[in-house]
Amino acid sequence: MFRIVLFQPEIPPNTGNVIRLCANTGAELHLIKPLGFDLDRRSVRRAGLDYHWMTAVHVHEDFAACREALARAAAPTARWYAIETGGRRRYDEVRYAAGDVLLFGSERHGLPAPLLEELGEDAVLSIPMREGNRSLNLSNAVTLVTYEAWRQNDFAIRSLAAAGSPVATPT
Repeated sequence: MFRIVLFQPEIPPNTGNVIRLCANTGAELHLIKPLGFDLDRRSVRRAGLDYHWMTAVHVHEDFAACREALARAAAPTARWYAIETGGRRRYDEVRYAAGDVLLFGSERHGLPAPLLEELGEDAVLSIPMREGNRSLNLSNAVTLVTYEAWRQNDFAIRSLAAAGSPVATPT
């Protein structure tokens, strides 16, 4: 239904939670290197990512490679939304469509300014929070936005991901 992209995720349990979210919503997960953890079988199990069998997880060398891969995957017209503190529009002010890409930054650094500029100001969304707080936990933010997008699409059960695909599918 949707494509979730984590830009340089650092905390394995957050990524593990997002893998489970993707499995339960039919979303497809894309990870952009460098990752803050290894994806070999032993590390994946130790990090709590051992339910990767539930959904496809694609790993990309950089942002450009991810954009190119998604454009080739029958999604050249997919809209990209970056969820970042400081975005002008709230995440719930967008009308999401199947195939849209939801991009989230790393836990410590967020998304780099040049990447946000490339996407354009209208594509940068925020999650409302009390003043003075930094941000939500990454996996909580991904869940919040993904479920809003899915809700807007009547919780349609259409998967973009091929069930059973292995973790670390290189592109």
